[in-house]
Amino acid sequence: MVGRVTTALPTPPGLRVWQQEVLEKMAAWERGVFLIAAAPGAGKTRPALEQAVRMLYARQADRIALICPTAPLTRQWAEAAGRLGVHLAPDAPELTPPAGFHGVAVTYARVAMSAERFAAQCTESTIVIADEAHHLGEELAWGKGFDLALGKARRWLLLSGTPFRSDQSAIPGVEYDSDGVTQPDYAYGYADAVRDGVCRPVSFIPFDGTMSWQSGDDTVEASFADAVSSDQRARRYRTAISTDLEGALPKILREADQRLARLRADSHPDAGGLVVAADGDHARAVAATLHRITGTPPTVVMHTDAMAHRKLEAFTNSTDPWIVAVNMVSEGVDIPRLRVGVYATAAKTAMIFRQIVGRFVRTIPNRPIEGSWLYIPAEPTLRAHAGEIAKELVPFLRRKEDADPDAPEQLLDEPSDKAEDELGLVAEFKALNADMAAEAQLDLFGGATPLKPQAAAGTGMAGSTGATTGAPIQPVGAGPGGHAFDAGGGVGAFAATEVPLWQQRQRLRETRHRLVGELGRTRRATQREVNAWVNKQIGITRVQDATVEQLESSIDLIERALMGKA
Repeated sequence: MVGRVTTALPTPPGLRVWQQEVLEKMAAWERGVFLIAAAPGAGKTRPALEQAVRMLYARQADRIALICPTAPLTRQWAEAAGRLGVHLAPDAPELTPPAGFHGVAVTYARVAMSAERFAAQCTESTIVIADEAHHLGEELAWGKGFDLALGKARRWLLLSGTPFRSDQSAIPGVEYDSDGVTQPDYAYGYADAVRDGVCRPVSFIPFDGTMSWQSGDDTVEASFADAVSSDQRARRYRTAISTDLEGALPKILREADQRLARLRADSHPDAGGLVVAADGDHARAVAATLHRITGTPPTVVMHTDAMAHRKLEAFTNSTDPWIVAVNMVSEGVDIPRLRVGVYATAAKTAMIFRQIVGRFVRTIPNRPIEGSWLYIPAEPTLRAHAGEIAKELVPFLRRKEDADPDAPEQLLDEPSDKAEDELGLVAEFKALNADMAAEAQLDLFGGATPLKPQAAAGTGMAGSTGATTGAPIQPVGAGPGGHAFDAGGGVGAFAATEVPLWQQRQRLRETRHRLVGELGRTRRATQREVNAWVNKQIGITRVQDATVEQLESSIDLIERALMGKA
């Protein structure tokens, strides 16, 4: 059995107060599941990595297995870890990390696909970190694969900004009380984060007015304040987000753009706006409307676009004003410059709503914590979700037999015996007219008043926005380069580098691959023959097992061969 820590690591600089609190609570955690439920943007990554380092340092863990929903997120985690001196191999094919790495960052899908291989490599001392753990209930295969692959691990650290599921399925590893309420080990909600200056305050601008639409042979007229049958609610909402009616979504977009333009002119020149659209056709129509309003075509990203993540990255690093997205800007997408949003998606579940709100709460270092604005149709369910965010972060997750049949979300999602399209609308629907206007602004936690950032624990300085605050982690007794630590199995020192280790390896492997091709053409040999020769000279079996130093030696060898010196 792994012994207890005998020498405590010093508190790293730059930790927020809540991050320090959760680390102190985890000090007594020896086995089982630990659930951190914290608002999106609050900085869950930092304490998770700090805890993993403590366990590696104390030899309570031999490697890190970081599991998250998407491949781009594995790279984001690897980059965040690298800045703290922890090296994770993103999207790795197996659980055993490459030489010189402290662990791997892989997707839930890969874990499920390679569950038996991962299970053979998993040990009691593997520290498992599951990001956005509510996804474990999304597909039965993911939850079952996760349990099979990583069941040997003594500890699972689960992270979620929305630790509940709209379909009321239980999340593996999460404890519920007799009423079906989630029981996190540490909870840190939006209200806490905004009061502490960790997240931006958000103001909601609901739009309502008279709308009319054709339903079969009938013409229906109503506002969101009017009671309508369950069959008409989806049609009313679709009318509100129609781009064909100037008094509907185009009016909302125009006012949102005016807000964004003022922000960019007054204090935040690179502030951005996001419209979350219903589907691909709707996104293209929204983009065309924004182009007409602003004179500039917005960025458009959809999950079907192979270049979607590159477009997101380009927008994040640009000063472009608007981006339109479908199913892309949710968990793990960190664009801190987003200040204005328009909610025009057909999805109305509490989880989706909170995830979208989470895109506007992230702060920017060395700037006041200015507020954000989210423009929403005044649909009763969306208004209710906005109000619920002001309450506890962790909502009730009732058992299915206890579900309230009169809850707004239940009524919205009520099944119909009529043929429906992907927006939940019968084919006979047609939006006719809309005259919408902004209602009273709904401010949460003090509204959009600039706040001071929360002071970091143990310092007089403000903490930064995300997971990578602070200096690289140095073990007690380590030398200047932190090389005293070795947790066994080839895990190296916690020494941060300007370029993360995984990116160094990737670049070196790409360079080696290019040079192998050149040498093969010069010597009239296949790439396999050249690789075999190089590997033999360097003393490795497979390129994927090579360290950074061995890859550098390989490149040097090939370059000398190309010059006729080897």
